Amino acid sequence: MVSDSLRVTVLGSATPYPRPGNACSGYLVEGGGTRVWVDAGTGTLAELQRYAELGEVDAVWISHLHADHSADLLTAYYALLYAGLELPLPLPLFGPPGTADRLAGFLTNGSVRSPVEKAFAVEELYDGHVTRIGGLTLRSRAVEHGGPSAFALRVEDDRGCSLVYSGDCEPCPSLAELALDCDLFLCETGGDDPGHHSAAQAGRGAAEARARRLVLTHVGPGTEPDEAAARASAEYPGEIAHADPGLRFLPGAGREEWIEGPVVPGRSRE
Repeated sequence: MVSDSLRVTVLGSATPYPRPGNACSGYLVEGGGTRVWVDAGTGTLAELQRYAELGEVDAVWISHLHADHSADLLTAYYALLYAGLELPLPLPLFGPPGTADRLAGFLTNGSVRSPVEKAFAVEELYDGHVTRIGGLTLRSRAVEHGGPSAFALRVEDDRGCSLVYSGDCEPCPSLAELALDCDLFLCETGGDDPGHHSAAQAGRGAAEARARRLVLTHVGPGTEPDEAAARASAEYPGEIAHADPGLRFLPGAGREEWIEGPVVPGRSRE
């Protein structure tokens, strides 16, 4: 059953390649009777199906076209068109400019362009893009990721509960504005390189945005989640968690109830 309350389940948070038991970036956002697959990094399509069939997903939203955030769109294309599934097509896909051509460039074999648009109804994002999907409102802002078009996302339900996802980016005014007073800030901590947040910057951004809670994700190689959380906590006084695969976060829940999981039996939170 689709949740009425806003929640997000971690499909994967590894970077820049999947690890055993942890796919690349991907999240299932639910609320208002709606399901949205947010980022489709390598391995997330399989993880998605632990919680919902592909035909039960109402839309896909992609932050940028690096493979660790979008590669499973390729396998989703084959599932949608060639697996004999009875699905409503095309599936709405919100992504950066050039998303359809990027997919077609990989999928086309020969002189005839692959029919990407039969699988996906692609709508290109722009700074300030807003769309309504079922009981959820999705607002996108352009952010700075050092080259490719990249976007952050704010999801709100009809109760006003909110989740903000940074995508991949360095601290920037558009993300700060988007995250203001959100209930849950899901922020990447890819490292100190340009185009990413450090853990300390994620904590500082959460504090400045007055975010109710902070979840760290996409922690860069060489840093353990506990280390990242400790660095973020030096800048942010609120509750902090790491996006372990299989965890579910409920932005509007109370202190003892906002984390569920691991949702999938047999997974540990190590």
